[in-house]
Amino acid sequence: MIEIKNLSFSFGDKVIFDDFSLKIPDKSVTAITGKSGCGKTTLINLICGLLKADKGEIVSKAEKYAVVFQEDRLLPWYTVKENISTVSDGETADLWLKKVRLSDSADLYPSQLSGGMKRRTALARALAYGGEVLILDEAFNGVDEETKTILIDIIREQATEKAVILISHNSDEIQRLADRVEQI
Repeated sequence: MIEIKNLSFSFGDKVIFDDFSLKIPDKSVTAITGKSGCGKTTLINLICGLLKADKGEIVSKAEKYAVVFQEDRLLPWYTVKENISTVSDGETADLWLKKVRLSDSADLYPSQLSGGMKRRTALARALAYGGEVLILDEAFNGVDEETKTILIDIIREQATEKAVILISHNSDEIQRLADRVEQI
């Protein structure tokens, strides 16, 4: 479980969180939703330790967080398989390429991919990395419905083993995937 206790955080004079608390259980999908600019991405950056809270604490036993950021963050000089292999071995990369249906694209570079293929590569990399928490920040943008259904099934399977945090504005994705929804 991740427990956020009395968290406060600001960017200069702009207060993002003031005495904010939240519990995120293990082995489930928690969707975090809210208006644009309300702090959803900031919250996951705080959870992962990429930002430091002004006050409060985040208690988590997790040592590894696998994250699919809003941006794909793929290395343009690496192929799809090489991007995934940066966090795993070739065999693990092949396994996740197959699961996200990108085996035929393993030797392509990010510039040769569609937006949905880039999202699947970023997701496969996060899944290959492993960790105790999987964080998905608008992870399905640009993915067609048939492929999204396959990816949602993969995420549901992951949630039987770890905490999954889904940041999304898409009510259909939230309804299909989330065990609980937190509005911030």
